[in-house]
Amino acid sequence: MRLMDFNLMNFNQKRVWVTGAGQGIGRKIAEQFQELGADVIGFDKQFLAQDYIFRTVTLDIADNDQVTQVCQHLMHETVHLDVLINAAGVLRLASTQETSIDDWQTCFDVNVSGVFYLLRQLIPQFKRQRSGAIVTVASNAAHQPRIGMAAYGASKAALASLSHCVGLELASFGVRCNVVSPGSTDTPMLQSMLPDSDAVAQTIRGIPEDFKLGIPLGKIAKPADIANTVLFLASDLAGHITLQNIVVDGGATLTQ
Repeated sequence: MRLMDFNLMNFNQKRVWVTGAGQGIGRKIAEQFQELGADVIGFDKQFLAQDYIFRTVTLDIADNDQVTQVCQHLMHETVHLDVLINAAGVLRLASTQETSIDDWQTCFDVNVSGVFYLLRQLIPQFKRQRSGAIVTVASNAAHQPRIGMAAYGASKAALASLSHCVGLELASFGVRCNVVSPGSTDTPMLQSMLPDSDAVAQTIRGIPEDFKLGIPLGKIAKPADIANTVLFLASDLAGHITLQNIVVDGGATLTQ
């Protein structure tokens, strides 16, 4: 039996871009790539900490002009990109009737349009180099309807569909596109929803009145749980995997 070659998880000299790298899942993803030898650039609207171990670039991905300028500048600096991770995201909670136009638009501007703006700039380079991996962080809310998550769930479902369409376009160029869909993960976004241990425990048990199933594994995910899956999909270990959506939610999504 041939043992798995874990050198395929080595990202030495690989150029990696990660959006949403200021905090939470995006930051953990960027840190893990950096620790595995990658040349990482993390993008976010703001970077509040002082101890980032990767290069940071301030960028509002919802602004097409900013995305265009930053991409053109960085690609002129180094004309190659091995991995793109789309991890930026925003959450707005309200029933459909009570969702404001601004909140609806914000979810789609950041969660969908920002990725579209990046891809429009970077697809030509991926095609020219005929290699690369794109991993997009969506949500299990795109698989299961949730009370109060109309804007967020719809935007993440659109994001997953966008990723699959781009994956079809790029497959013949040797570029792989996959989606990771986290469930409840211990990040500032979740902490704003679950302010205390009782709320966390209720989420793990499930909230029947909101048609929200519990988490069979009995715990909230850590950012590293999501990052590990993202890095696997970006690595050569996943060299024959594309157009997939891996749900990382401790079993909370029982059917797809």
